[in-house]
Amino acid sequence: MAQTPRCGDSTRRTFLKATGATSAAAMTGIAGCLGSTDHGIRFILNPAEEQTNIVEEYTPMKEYLEAETGEDIDLEPAGSYVETLEALETEQGELADTSPTGVPGGEGFADVVGVRTAFGGNQYFSTIVTLADSDINELSDLEGEVMTVGSALSVSGTLVPALMVNDAGLDIGDFPNDDAVDLELRNAGDHDTAREQLIDDDEIVAAATGAFASAPQIPQEQFDDYDDFVELSAEYDGAGEDIDDENPELQLIELSEPMLRAPIMARSNWDDPVRDDIEQALIDAEEEDLIPEDVDDDYELWFTGIQEADRDDYEVVYDVFDDLGLEFADFDE
Repeated sequence: MAQTPRCGDSTRRTFLKATGATSAAAMTGIAGCLGSTDHGIRFILNPAEEQTNIVEEYTPMKEYLEAETGEDIDLEPAGSYVETLEALETEQGELADTSPTGVPGGEGFADVVGVRTAFGGNQYFSTIVTLADSDINELSDLEGEVMTVGSALSVSGTLVPALMVNDAGLDIGDFPNDDAVDLELRNAGDHDTAREQLIDDDEIVAAATGAFASAPQIPQEQFDDYDDFVELSAEYDGAGEDIDDENPELQLIELSEPMLRAPIMARSNWDDPVRDDIEQALIDAEEEDLIPEDVDDDYELWFTGIQEADRDDYEVVYDVFDDLGLEFADFDE
């Protein structure tokens, strides 16, 4: 698809406090300036896990939508959570998968289409983990230590874990606007990288990730005392199944309360009759539409359906931002 740069032509909304060191110049990238004069319906893909081929994973969904609506769907990977939203605000995309932080972040220019579900469940969990032979047994043991977290704007990889640590009595200061006080919270960028840094870096004693990135290396019995996880999490059945010589066993320190999974969002001012058809096709999608039988296991999409949802369903995310003192601000490059 031929690309035509469209950067720098509008006022952008960005996560000023939450992104910290992210510069205005870096914001202009937006995955190669995600603009085009000759395109189909642009679906922006939000980065979450380092090891996944996100375009490959979303291709069956793209093909399903094209078959259902007769429209061309272009999959556009973004480079960061911020870029995903900026693509919608600057009209460089029509649809996006986003983190739950995209709901407050996109207020005024992005609408919630639905929440992604996994095997019928729309809840997921954050974990804080350590290595199996670690002396870290509870969150208070992290005082003076280094814990790796995900993207600065990840609910399950960073923001909720920060509150979990705070609730355990450790002073997190103005994190993520500034350094925590009683421990170091080190941003890894995504869930997989946070987990891998725990394994590879002796300085790091704990990692925060969504359960989808950690549960395969946590023995299932460690979750058995958490009734909500056993009942609601799509990750429970596969817990511990990846433990081997290359993927060492992890020890669960703490598990979050259940949270609503990530949404699909649409640009609010996307005024095209096909919008209703595409959004309805997303809601109507069955598991076999999103994960056909012939898809390689390494390229399976992580969700199996999309349920209708709206902004009000994500009130807990607004609460998380309030608790951490975060806000969104208009930013003129």
